[in-house]
Amino acid sequence: MRLADTSLGGFVLFIYPRIARPDDQVSAEWLRIPGAKGCTAESCEFRDLVDDFRELGLLIYGLSTQSTADQARAVQHLRLSYPLLSDPELTLQRGLGLPIFTHEGRQLYKRSTLVVRAGAIAIAQLEVSDAASHPHELLALLQSLA
Repeated sequence: MRLADTSLGGFVLFIYPRIARPDDQVSAEWLRIPGAKGCTAESCEFRDLVDDFRELGLLIYGLSTQSTADQARAVQHLRLSYPLLSDPELTLQRGLGLPIFTHEGRQLYKRSTLVVRAGAIAIAQLEVSDAASHPHELLALLQSLA
């Protein structure tokens, strides 16, 4: 997938650190990282608002450094109606300079969102801190601009 590919139409690409597996233990250190907590909540909020975004001509995609297999498990477990993309090499980060952080020796994306229209980034929200409310806030912003 290339952001500049105009055949994709308009879309929201929400970028997140990682979605924990149901059996994962979340460390106290993880909870202290600004914006790290809430990937599941954010994914589910986008799932619940997908039709509202479609009315604005926007598809939804999620992206993290997690493997394709982990992403597929999350899509199934959370019953997402949109794909989660895998970028383990941080290719998008290198191309756009997106913010990242290191946790337990791994580089992860900081929560960010890109709204792409006609192959260009129309809105970039970097280092989003409140994962659960972010999809609603983004939708309200986009509706006010429509």
